Amino acid sequence: MSGRPGTTGPGPGPGPGTTGPGPGTTGPGPGPGTTGPGPGPGPGTSGAVAGCRSRRYTSPIEGNSPGAGAGAGDDGAGAGAGAGDEWSGGRVPVQAVYKPHRGEQSLWDFPDGLYRREVAAYRLSEALGWGLVPPTVLRHDGPFGSGSVQLFIDADYGRHYFTLLEEGALGDEGRGDVLQAFCAFDVVANNADRKSGHILVAADERLWGIDHGLCFHAQTKLRTVIWDFAGEEVPAHLVADLERLVSSGLPDALGELLSGSESEALLYRAARLAAEGVFPEPTGDRPPYPWPLV
Repeated sequence: MSGRPGTTGPGPGPGPGTTGPGPGTTGPGPGPGTTGPGPGPGPGTSGAVAGCRSRRYTSPIEGNSPGAGAGAGDDGAGAGAGAGDEWSGGRVPVQAVYKPHRGEQSLWDFPDGLYRREVAAYRLSEALGWGLVPPTVLRHDGPFGSGSVQLFIDADYGRHYFTLLEEGALGDEGRGDVLQAFCAFDVVANNADRKSGHILVAADERLWGIDHGLCFHAQTKLRTVIWDFAGEEVPAHLVADLERLVSSGLPDALGELLSGSESEALLYRAARLAAEGVFPEPTGDRPPYPWPLV
C-alpha cells in the first residue's frame, strides 16, 4: 500500500456498536436519524437520551471542494479530509452520529468525557495520514449539549472484520494493508474496544473504523479482535509515519483532548511500535478480546 490506507473514496459516518450515550449502548448501533426538529428516537438506542445518537444534523464540515480542509467544528478544528462528495460552499447538511456528553454512562476505568476521545481518534488518524476514522468534530450547540459529531457511514452492516477475513481480505494487498494500519492504530491509540463490527465496509468498499470512545488510556488496555498480524513486521511506510509523529510531537489539536499522562503514553506506544517494528502479541492477564466480539 502506498500513501494513506483506505483512500478509495469518502464515506458518510459510523454505524453499529457505537460507544455512545446512555446505558445499554454496546449493542447494534443506529441507522440514519430523524429529519425533524426533535430528538426523534431511532433504532438501537436506549438510555437517558434515547434517539440522539444518530440524527440528521447540520454538518460542521465546510469547504468548496471534496476533502477541503476549511471545515471547522465549534472548537475550530478542521474537519475536511475526504468528508464529502461535492461541496457547493458553506455548510452542507449531512447525516452524522451525535454522541452527547450528557448521555454517557460513567465507567470506573475511564475518565468522564468519552466523546472527546472520539474526536481524538480522528485527529490521530489524520496526524498519521492514515484516513481510518470518519471526520469527527466537537460541537457545543447540539440538542443535548456538547458532544462529538461524526460523519455517518452508509455501510453494509452485515460485513465487518470477521467477514472480511472470510472474504480473504488478509491476502488482498489493498484491504490487507488497510487492516494492518488499523492494527497499528489500535496499538498506538490503546483501543480497549475494537470489536469486529467497528470496522465498517462502505458502499465504495472503503474501510472505516468507528467507536473510539475507549481509547487513549495511560494504562495498557488493548482489547481488539485484530490479532491476525501478531508477530509480523509492521510495514515500513507505517513505521515512517509513526516515527514522524514521535519526532514532531502530537499536534496541539490532539494533545488538548488528552491529559498529559495520556499524551506521553501515546507517544511512548508509537515510539515503541516503530522501534520494535513488529505487531505485538497478546500479553498479561487482561483478556485480549473485547466483548461482545462483534
